[in-house]
Amino acid sequence: MKRFFLVLSMAFIVANLSSQQVLPTWESINQRGYPQWFSDAKLGIFIHWGVYSVPAFASKEGYAEWYYRGLMTNDDRKAFQERVYGKDFQYEDFVPMWKAELWNPDEWAELFKRSGARYVLLVSKHHDGYCLWPSQYAPGWNSVETGPRRDICGELTDAVHRQGLKMGFYYSLPEWKSDIHRWYVDPDDSIAEYVDTHLIPQLKELVNRYKPTVLFTDGEWRNSSEQWHARELISWYYNTVGEEAIVNDRWGEGQQHGFRTPEYSAGITLTDRPWAECRGLGRSFGLNRNESLENYMTSEELIRHFCVLVAAGGGMTLNVGPAADGKIPLLQQERLIDLGKWLDINGEAIYGTRPYKKFYEMKMVTVSRSDAKIDFDWKRNAPDPAISCDHFKAHWQGVFSCPEDHYTFEIETDFQARLLIDDQEVIWDARKQPWGSIHLSAGQHKIGVFYVEDELEASIHLYWSSNKMPKQVMEGFQMGPMLPTMGLKASYICEQPCVCYTQKNGTLYAIALDYPEEQLVLQLDEPSKDMKVTLLGSGKVLPWHYEEGRLVIETGSLRYGDLRSTAAWVFKLSQSGL
Repeated sequence: MKRFFLVLSMAFIVANLSSQQVLPTWESINQRGYPQWFSDAKLGIFIHWGVYSVPAFASKEGYAEWYYRGLMTNDDRKAFQERVYGKDFQYEDFVPMWKAELWNPDEWAELFKRSGARYVLLVSKHHDGYCLWPSQYAPGWNSVETGPRRDICGELTDAVHRQGLKMGFYYSLPEWKSDIHRWYVDPDDSIAEYVDTHLIPQLKELVNRYKPTVLFTDGEWRNSSEQWHARELISWYYNTVGEEAIVNDRWGEGQQHGFRTPEYSAGITLTDRPWAECRGLGRSFGLNRNESLENYMTSEELIRHFCVLVAAGGGMTLNVGPAADGKIPLLQQERLIDLGKWLDINGEAIYGTRPYKKFYEMKMVTVSRSDAKIDFDWKRNAPDPAISCDHFKAHWQGVFSCPEDHYTFEIETDFQARLLIDDQEVIWDARKQPWGSIHLSAGQHKIGVFYVEDELEASIHLYWSSNKMPKQVMEGFQMGPMLPTMGLKASYICEQPCVCYTQKNGTLYAIALDYPEEQLVLQLDEPSKDMKVTLLGSGKVLPWHYEEGRLVIETGSLRYGDLRSTAAWVFKLSQSGL
């Protein structure tokens, strides 16, 4: 009887704690914490689909969902629109062209389930302010009154729930087209009326209508969390939706809560909060018809990158950009299905895992190639699929010819770069002084450029000018004085994980990103002698031995039929005592 009352009392305490209201203070919000399901889920699907999906255009490295902003700044999207649709064509004229005639929300939800995702994030409103639900705060500018004439938020929420997945919404805090406050046009400090009369009631309308489990806000960076009323909105959302609700970290300067959202990164290694990288399969979130195939991650690259994120305690919110007709491009579908097949075999090393005390085994990677010039804007991407998006180095060397004159060289870059001409330092740190001058005689001269990338944006441009030549991108290089081959000899260098570690319930998983032909060597503490090593998907127990701080797993007995997965191979170390 005492045990019964004890259990009943504990249940009452838990119920009472769960019913406690979250106060609009960072202390109360952080004390409430984060639901465990998100840290266990690892994989979600992002969906960018809207009016911008009709033109579906940006530069090859650009974000297509920022199409309207391109019209505001008269970039290449403006020229594209005038050329294709005419000079009098307006962004609003795309709306009746967005018919979504082939859209089937159940098809989407089934695909997301097959991918292995555990949650879905739909862009309910992007920066253009167009809503994918019948918002009373966007009359005539929503998907029920115009365009598809369907409640996209509602229909997809129902379909996703039928598949047993959790549903969330992305919501842009500012808008480019608002009559009250135009983002990037009106002064940043004049946003109060917009927040009070538009943002807050509209966001509450969305949450009250659909009760999304995830709320991902964006566009916060020009204002503070106080201006966005972040504390009040987050606490209200948590109290409205309940224990499973979670928000991200994009609520303005001074915010102190939310799962972290690195974007197009090499991952992060912070474990103080849950995190999930958001990225597309290509360079853009919204469908960009101008992208090249090389921009897209292969299935193998996607799987390996996902493993790297999970090993560091994070996850991935992987974006799809449907076409205006509602179909997800087949290439994107293929990537999702391939990831799902890999997870069917290896999911126990992913879902519900925690980071091990060391995340990776590392290796140095070098990519050598010829570059015609140094004129790159990689944005948040890598110069080569084998190179990390962040923390890489590059070195260019070659020769160039010029007439005698006094030359000025200039480097535009996001981080650190040096320039040497004939082994003489002309620019020693482009961040502090981006230009340097030197008098050159007629003939050939050696050139060397050294670049270090930190994180986020990556770009470097090399210009030159003289008394007789206007500033221009430097071209016309040769590999060497005796080599007629045109171009610069380029080397890109970074450190990359080759083995990722995860752990769960006392079991350690070693995920090999390169297949170990004969042996897998791991720098680990000595395990217990009864440890059993198996390859997920195969029933074989693999022999191993320990020597000089290295765990050596013999893989030579594995045959082709034992290898059920590709891209990454998971070795399970059971009862290891590690």
